[in-house]
Amino acid sequence: MVRMPESRPYHHGDLRAALLTSAERTLRTRGTAALSLRELARDTGVSHAAPGRHFKDKQALLDALALTGYDRLAQTLDAADDPTLPLEARLTALARAYLRFAIDNAALLELMYARKHEPDTSEQMAAAVDRTVGSLHRLIADAQQRGEIVPGDPDQITLVAAAALHGTATLTANAMLTPEAALNGVDALIHHLLHGLKPR
Repeated sequence: MVRMPESRPYHHGDLRAALLTSAERTLRTRGTAALSLRELARDTGVSHAAPGRHFKDKQALLDALALTGYDRLAQTLDAADDPTLPLEARLTALARAYLRFAIDNAALLELMYARKHEPDTSEQMAAAVDRTVGSLHRLIADAQQRGEIVPGDPDQITLVAAAALHGTATLTANAMLTPEAALNGVDALIHHLLHGLKPR
């Protein structure tokens, strides 16, 4: 009797999510270079051609992962933002939420900020960046209008704040700062950003 090969199940309507979950797991443990659509098909138990229904190539998969990361970061920042708080407390809460996300998702954050993305996704990526970094820009511009932050180009001020936050996240990802030290230093980081380093 000839044994027929086992058919591989298709994740009806949920294959894309299963592939992204598997891809993120690989990204965390083995990095971008280890990602391949064939490996993901094997991990999710589908035929090697099945991922092609959702991702035309590896770059499309990476872009989808990056967009998923931006969605999660936006949700994280939205949950942490309390417009009723004074400016320093509000910025501190947002900074702490960002750093926690960065610490928990270092490889994903690096992928999100990678410059190489498909031209087809440029509008989606720009909108995703606006929902995250853009929210910090709007907070700073609003605070300038209320006289809580010095006047000047809000783009430059946002860049200073974002660089301080992402720099702390990068130092942590590179093990130059422990996660505990990074999170414990958030209050001082935001205080110095808002008040400067000159003696008062």
